[in-house]
Amino acid sequence: MGFDMEFKHKSVLLKETIDNLNIRPDGIYVDGTLGGAGHSYEIASRLTCGGRLIGIDQDADAIEAATERLREFSDRVTIVRNNYCNMDKVLDELGIDKVDGILLDIGVSSYQLDTASRGFTYNVDTALDMRMDQRQEMTAKDLVNSYSEMELFRIIRDYGEDRFAKNIAKHIVAARKEKPIETTFELNEIIKAAIPAKVRATGGHPSKRTYQAIRIELNRELDVLENSIDMMIDRLNPEGRLCIITFHSLEDRIVKARFKNNENPCTCPPDFPVCVCGKKPKGRVVTRKPIVPGDEELNENQRSKSSKLRVFERI
Repeated sequence: MGFDMEFKHKSVLLKETIDNLNIRPDGIYVDGTLGGAGHSYEIASRLTCGGRLIGIDQDADAIEAATERLREFSDRVTIVRNNYCNMDKVLDELGIDKVDGILLDIGVSSYQLDTASRGFTYNVDTALDMRMDQRQEMTAKDLVNSYSEMELFRIIRDYGEDRFAKNIAKHIVAARKEKPIETTFELNEIIKAAIPAKVRATGGHPSKRTYQAIRIELNRELDVLENSIDMMIDRLNPEGRLCIITFHSLEDRIVKARFKNNENPCTCPPDFPVCVCGKKPKGRVVTRKPIVPGDEELNENQRSKSSKLRVFERI
C-alpha cells in the first residue's frame, strides 16, 4: 500500500518529546498513539534488548505502517490494536505493572488526513467517514444527519470554536431535510453558505473548524483523554514521565487541569492548618508552560502550528 511514503510525515515536537521522556536504555515505554511510528522509532532506537516499547493504535492502517517501520526493533517492540484509554488492560495482558514513560500525540495523523477515502479531509470529495477506528459503526455521515440542531451547534461551537456555529447547524439541518448529506463536498457547500463571504475571503478554509468538531465528537476524543490521564499516571514508575502533545485548546486545558490535580490533589479548604483529606500528590508538573514548536519546525511543518507539549513526572 506504499505506506512508507505516506507515513513519512514529520512527527510534531519530536526532539522535545524524546528529550522529556528521559529514556533509559532498559526501560519500558508506551506510545499510546502509534500512528506512523515517528516518535516510536526514536524511542525504540534508544533502547537496548533489555528495554521494551509498547505501541498502541486503534487504526488498522497505522498498525500496518508502524509494524513495517519498526521491523528492525521487533525484538523490543510490541504493537497492539486498541485505544489508549484501554492501556490498563493492554499492560495487564502483557504482564506489565509499571512503565518508565508514556507518550500521547493527540489528534488526527497526517496519514489519515491524506488518505482521501477516510473522509477526514475537506479537500477531496469523498464519503463522510472520519472514524479513527473503522470497527466503530457510527460515521461522520451518521452524525451530521442525526444530531439535532442544538447538538450540532454545541459541538461546532465548543470543539470547532467557530463563531458561526449557530448558522452552520441551521444550514445543515435545512439541507438534510431535502436529502441526506453524504459527501465531504456536499457538507463543504452547506458550511460555505452559512459563513459570510467577506469572512470566507480571509479566514482559511470555511470547513476546517466544523470538520474538527465532528471528528472530536465522533471519536469521543476529549472524553477519552479526560478519562485516561489519571490511569496513565498511576502506571508510571517513580520518575517515570507522561508526555502529551495536544492540538486544540480544549485538549490542552484538560491536560493542564488533570496534571495540576495530580500534583496537588488536596481538597481541604485553604485555611485548614493541616491536610485532613489524605489525598497525596502523585508527582510534579515538569512544564509550567507548555512547550511549543520553534520557528524552524513551524516553517517546515504546518501541522505543528497549534501543538503544545505538557509533561508530568511521577514521584
